[in-house]
Amino acid sequence: MDASDPRTDAAAPPSGPQTCNLFIYGSLRDVHVFQSVCGLGFTLSRSRVDEHRLLAEPAFLSGYRRVTPDNVYYYAVRNESSRIEGLVIHRLPPAALKQIDWYEGKRYKRETVTVNTASGPVECQAYLASVETMTRHFGDRFHVNLIHELWLRKRIEKFIRKHTRPGEHTADAELERRAERMLLATTERDLVISHYRSDAVSDYYLEHELQRPRPSIRHLLDDPGARPYVENYLVLVVRQVLLNELDEQMQSHFRFEIERLLPSERYFKRSISLLAALLIINSSTANVRLIVEKCLATMPYEKHDLIDYVKYAIAAADSLFDPRVARAGLERIASHLQGGLIPLGAEIELSNLGRAAVEPARSAFKVFDPVYNGFKYFADFCMDILSWKLGGYIDDHSGATDMARRSGFLEFAPGRLSIAGELSRPATADPWVLNQLVHEITKFYDVRPHSLHLSFQMFKRQVGKQETLPLSFVKCLLALGGGPEVRYGGRLWVSRMGNDEIKQYGYGEELVFARTSRRKWFLGNDEFADRPPVQAIASVHQYKFIRLERRANYEPLILCLKGLQVAFNPGDYVSAEQLRASSRLRKEYNELKAWANDPTPIAPQTISRFMKVVKEGLMTERHRRPAHKLHYIEWALSAADIQLRMFNQRVTNPGVEPSV
Repeated sequence: MDASDPRTDAAAPPSGPQTCNLFIYGSLRDVHVFQSVCGLGFTLSRSRVDEHRLLAEPAFLSGYRRVTPDNVYYYAVRNESSRIEGLVIHRLPPAALKQIDWYEGKRYKRETVTVNTASGPVECQAYLASVETMTRHFGDRFHVNLIHELWLRKRIEKFIRKHTRPGEHTADAELERRAERMLLATTERDLVISHYRSDAVSDYYLEHELQRPRPSIRHLLDDPGARPYVENYLVLVVRQVLLNELDEQMQSHFRFEIERLLPSERYFKRSISLLAALLIINSSTANVRLIVEKCLATMPYEKHDLIDYVKYAIAAADSLFDPRVARAGLERIASHLQGGLIPLGAEIELSNLGRAAVEPARSAFKVFDPVYNGFKYFADFCMDILSWKLGGYIDDHSGATDMARRSGFLEFAPGRLSIAGELSRPATADPWVLNQLVHEITKFYDVRPHSLHLSFQMFKRQVGKQETLPLSFVKCLLALGGGPEVRYGGRLWVSRMGNDEIKQYGYGEELVFARTSRRKWFLGNDEFADRPPVQAIASVHQYKFIRLERRANYEPLILCLKGLQVAFNPGDYVSAEQLRASSRLRKEYNELKAWANDPTPIAPQTISRFMKVVKEGLMTERHRRPAHKLHYIEWALSAADIQLRMFNQRVTNPGVEPSV
């Protein structure tokens, strides 16, 4: 160690050629455990270092993920997009290292690594685990910190076996149990979430929570308002169950491969399996159509109940799943991954009525949805339960969270776990994965796409320090994603603003362009303290101005918004309070409304400044370094720049096909 190193301390024991630094990240971080193992203590204070206490320093090990498949010991396994927080112990004597070698045992391999500290990089030893060792010892439990969850799911399975055709071992009985479990899906989800990392759940509590009446659609047969839509909803049910079963097959056959593709435990663990399932079902449209047609032809709804359709779809899903095709889909996903640092999410709004899906526009335009009646019977067919993996919900913009009948947008948000509890996990940190999820979900549901909300988790240092976007940047974003389209007369306009879709009136007019909110992803307690972990509650900035289109590629826009968030840290735009408080914002807002209805070209200098800020953010996303490969960043910047120039050409020469 260099004599000028700030970690050098006169009180420290002399370093010899055989001393080493050691990175610890598990039970050894407890100074009492460390001392009992090797006879030495450690301290974070250089002034307290002596012959019995070594200097310790907080450190991060990048490229590894900490897992605990046995809920006892921690293991560090390779994961390029993760890092482990721990301590580096300086100048560890060889005798102490030998004692620690014995303590750590055969499941670890001591290797030389480089960790990052506040004083710079440090080379040290670390006890790591190989993928092969973890798989051999823990099998399906490796990479999945779900021992308690798996145990709880087993008990739920036992409950269903006890209450659904008990003692019967026929194929139909097993199919009915699987259907019952699917119709209890959100109850099972809520039990797992609420008891995550908690103590055992009593049998009484479990019975009380699971003892629910079997859902039925019989009541709709006597409802003349519902009968015209029953078959349309049953098509939705069968397709949704097919998708759910394909996702379960992916989780069952490829749990290990899927877990390796997830960046960390904080993310929604089904994003990859759902994407793979969507790719399978969307490429099998003819087979899916035949399954649905045969189901409805052989099972008239007057003689069958909801569970019969769920059973039929579960059985039919086996014919769609081919492990070879599924593996090829996973390999395709793995080859396209573009993992970043910032957690991402999306809300996808669909409606056959467009902006008139909710009141008062619904009454004002006197429109009617002949297919689903505005999704009024969504909960009657248990679609809120069956579509939970995609965060399915009917949003009537009232803010209500109960599942009473309501008409509105069919909304999906992968990672949303609870509407009422505002509980969610980021869908991914990968712009490619998020774009694919948006595209495949929009393709899967035979409902007109309407709008897209994109969410970006904020760094803690950004909270409370946000700035208002300049008008020029807002125009650039609207040109990229606000739905520029040709209206009557051949002129271009920004449809999301021109249609008044992102305006609202409460305590005054405001533009719901972007909003910041708080999200939770954890209901349990911390491992070491009786409180939720700090990272369980996050601030999220959500952009709501985006038009949803089936063929659009949202990757460039996602990267632009992410770069803008890192470099500029934008805040709400624009609330009624902001408009009341600032005459400048009121003037800019009126100018923006006029521009959206009759756009003029965006100045080249504005585009250049916008792209410069975006690039600055993308190049500093991961602790002043880029989180993506440079060629991917350059592609996104180039694609966004081309889109902005094409927008200008369409404004200048309406009716002429733009060229770049």
